Amino acid sequence: MRLTEQQIRSLYGQDVQDRTGAKIGSVGQVWADAAGEPTWVSVKTGVMGHHESMAPLAGAGMAEGRLKVPYDKATVRSAPSVESGTEQPLDSDQLAQLYRHYQLQQQERPPQRMPGSPELTRSEERLRVGTESEPAGTARLRKHVVTEDVHTTVPVEHDEVSVVREPITAANRGDARAEIGDEQREMELRAERPVVGKEQVPVERVRLTKDEVVEEQPIDAQVRRELVDADVPERARRRG
Repeated sequence: MRLTEQQIRSLYGQDVQDRTGAKIGSVGQVWADAAGEPTWVSVKTGVMGHHESMAPLAGAGMAEGRLKVPYDKATVRSAPSVESGTEQPLDSDQLAQLYRHYQLQQQERPPQRMPGSPELTRSEERLRVGTESEPAGTARLRKHVVTEDVHTTVPVEHDEVSVVREPITAANRGDARAEIGDEQREMELRAERPVVGKEQVPVERVRLTKDEVVEEQPIDAQVRRELVDADVPERARRRG
């Protein structure tokens, strides 16, 4: 299976399908022959712990970013395995077992593990802004007594006396008697005076209410992020 350098790099982590299209697992590592051509891959199946099943690339193909091998799932999963992340090349015994398992003609030189594409994971901090409720004081209603001066008027009545003199004539003499002597008559007089009284009456109800008001409050904070610089020799830099 001839692959470009970019395709070889893209193999790592790609899904592996059997000849029916069923998913077997994902590519863990890639091995190449003496000429540098990829010949084997290890498949992470998720059923063997820290071991990965080996599968040949002969007859395999890439389709829609997936590696499809010409074997069924059971054959691949039951194939000889290698330890995940191993740096050791396949030895002669392992290679013989693989060729027997897949019924392939054995090559003269054992394949070498191909290094994966070097990479770094760049991280950065993200600011998470939220709110929390906290006491902001206590609102109270209090009442107290104050004294105010009130100025008003009230109508009052009183009796006033007038002296009325009426001459006696022959026509109105009546039974009036002519008697000379001291005599006195009295008339009861009345007058009103202001009287002040007080009564307590309710005049209004006073209560506290609260409304939630949303306002924008500025926040200043610092976050860290990583920068990745590539140190590539001048002769190895891609042009254009």
